Amino acid sequence: MKRRLIFHALMLSAACSALFLTGCVTTETRISEHPEMFQRLSPSDQALVREGKIRDGMTQDGVYLAWGGPNERVPGQVHGKPAETWVYTGTSRYPYPYGWGPAYYGGIRGYGFYGPRHGFYRHGYGGFYEPFFYNYRPSFDYPERLVSFQKGRVVGYQLLNAPRVWN
Repeated sequence: MKRRLIFHALMLSAACSALFLTGCVTTETRISEHPEMFQRLSPSDQALVREGKIRDGMTQDGVYLAWGGPNERVPGQVHGKPAETWVYTGTSRYPYPYGWGPAYYGGIRGYGFYGPRHGFYRHGYGGFYEPFFYNYRPSFDYPERLVSFQKGRVVGYQLLNAPRVWN
């Protein structure tokens, strides 16, 4: 019981410190940090930025204010002309913890290391719980949004769906 309580306290403190250190950067935060960029946009682009949307022909500053900085900048070509593509990544996770069964060593309740009538199993316990082994949820990063620019203007963008990683 103490081990579980300590584990939950450590996880809570790690989550709080991560939130404190990174902060929540929103569209409004970026606008307040860069008011000169926001004022240079047209009124229609300002409205789109406030909604977190972009359009073809928007400047790089407008895209930065709406979506933030990209995770990666990739040089390339669009219609045979040099272009720069901004890649925004997302994270996909399995919807369930990775492991066998309901997070118990010993497998099915009543059978395991000591047999069906010994120790824990005699009293109906199915083994012992080990959160450090079974609560691993596999995840991976994938391209979530792509924006291509030529001469500082959007020439195309894509919003991609998260890949399905389970059946």
